[in-house]
Amino acid sequence: MEKLIQIFKTRDLRNKILVVAGLLIVFRIFSAIPIPSVDLIRLKMFLDSSQLLGFLDMFSGGALGKLSIVMLGVGPYITSTIIMQLLTMIFPRLKEFYYEQGEMGRAKFNRISRYLTVPLAALQGYAFLNLLKSQQILTMNSSFDIVRNVIIVTAGSMFLVWLGELITEQKIGNGVSLLIFAGIVSALPQTFKALFLNYSPSQIPTYIIFLVLSIVVISGVVFINEGERKIPVSYSRRVRGNKMYGGVSSYLPLKVNQAGVIPIIFAISILLLPQFLAQASILISEDFSFKLTGIVNNFMNNQVIYSAIYFSLVFIFTYFYTAATFDPIEISKNLQKSGGFIPGIRPGEHSGQYLAKVINRITLFGALFLGVVAILPNIVQIFTNIQALTLGGTSLLIAVSVALEIKKQINSQLVMREYEGI
Repeated sequence: MEKLIQIFKTRDLRNKILVVAGLLIVFRIFSAIPIPSVDLIRLKMFLDSSQLLGFLDMFSGGALGKLSIVMLGVGPYITSTIIMQLLTMIFPRLKEFYYEQGEMGRAKFNRISRYLTVPLAALQGYAFLNLLKSQQILTMNSSFDIVRNVIIVTAGSMFLVWLGELITEQKIGNGVSLLIFAGIVSALPQTFKALFLNYSPSQIPTYIIFLVLSIVVISGVVFINEGERKIPVSYSRRVRGNKMYGGVSSYLPLKVNQAGVIPIIFAISILLLPQFLAQASILISEDFSFKLTGIVNNFMNNQVIYSAIYFSLVFIFTYFYTAATFDPIEISKNLQKSGGFIPGIRPGEHSGQYLAKVINRITLFGALFLGVVAILPNIVQIFTNIQALTLGGTSLLIAVSVALEIKKQINSQLVMREYEGI
């Protein structure tokens, strides 16, 4: 409470929070504006039949469920960012460009990611709109209608990317993450409504147990998400002119959950891709689509097999993405250039091997953690048989991670203002 009072007493910080809140309200307004010629009843039935589309709807903050002008959300931008990061593994020049040019290199890297977002958004929008047209959900009678709607949803996605950058400039959290967070939080009223409509006095013990487990799971997510292994680093003394530099000790923090929520996004996209392809095959043959959809749905309805494969994919992709984004050899080279070394380990290649060994060990716990969090909703629904109760999952991980990041950035700004007061 004292921190909250301090936040709203600080004029600059208060204005930043109000600006972010205003931008989030703009996002929610645009997510309620549908594109022309939509059959909302058929759309709801279609979305309810696909877990993949439900997952995408969560990331768009319900905009996909209304087929709004921002229905793609920030999904194309996230995809382009992931593609660019993976390309650093293939092209050494791009990797050097990203790591060695500092802030300028990362700014150019982000600009290329934004350029790549435009064709990705147009491609995703065109494919999805044609799929909806085949399901008689969307009426598009001419090429003009198709082009118009593709331009609208592409512009909507880029508008959200711009909103995200405006939010990031306020230094109250990452803008893209906050937009996803706002979308997740916006679904809470519907969840509470479903719980209220399905309420039964006999289920009170289940709700109490669920509430207790929710607190435990959120605490666990915070604990693991904040967990890190501190590698001690010492800097040799250097003399420049009449001044001496270095001779101090620091540490290199290696997070247990180095990959964030990206492995879950990769895993669920691959796992649910057959369902999307089965529904999209109606463009080729209606009978074949019905048969293929039935086979895929039988597989998806087996919670045990589905959860086992889901857990395995998350585990594998955690190691894969960590290897793609964390280069121990490059870090050891940067340490050596700055005069730093790990006590007891020779600088250069030996330090890189040591860091690789450490990151592989702690990634094991991060991968197990992400896998368990990902399948928690399935486990809860298996034991409680209440579909409205979804404990854990990607939404919880994103919500907790974004809340922690906002807390850190606000605290850092409060501390900075305390120093200014002194």
